[in-house]
Amino acid sequence: MALTLSPATEADFEPLLALRHLAMRQSLERIGRFDPGRARARFRAGFSAEHTRRVHEDGVFVGCVTVRPGDDGATWVEHLYLSPDHQGRGLGARLMRLILDEADQAGRTVKLSVLVESDANRFYRRLGFVETHREAWDIYYERRPT
Repeated sequence: MALTLSPATEADFEPLLALRHLAMRQSLERIGRFDPGRARARFRAGFSAEHTRRVHEDGVFVGCVTVRPGDDGATWVEHLYLSPDHQGRGLGARLMRLILDEADQAGRTVKLSVLVESDANRFYRRLGFVETHREAWDIYYERRPT
């Protein structure tokens, strides 16, 4: 199955927000934090069309990811959301391999944060990310270049 990325635009904000709700709702409900208004505000504050890519599998829109340079010289991965009906099939791992390969070639550390109690914590640890610290609702990870 072919995985392709295409640039996002500002017009993609609403569809990507809807995807965020679908992808994050269960994890947020698990910790009593699902609030569509708060989710909108948080996504709006971090949305950068310039750094966001729409993810397609065999031409079908299945998700999005934001990859941006950090002030610390690292690559930050944010807003990686896959449609629930496309999760659990290795798509996320394939997408992250593309991102990690690019960061490795550039010699850049990759950083990200994951919601406490999210199943994504296991996913990122399997990919070699190590926890650096925690805040009230998020766990921060990094993966140094190989």
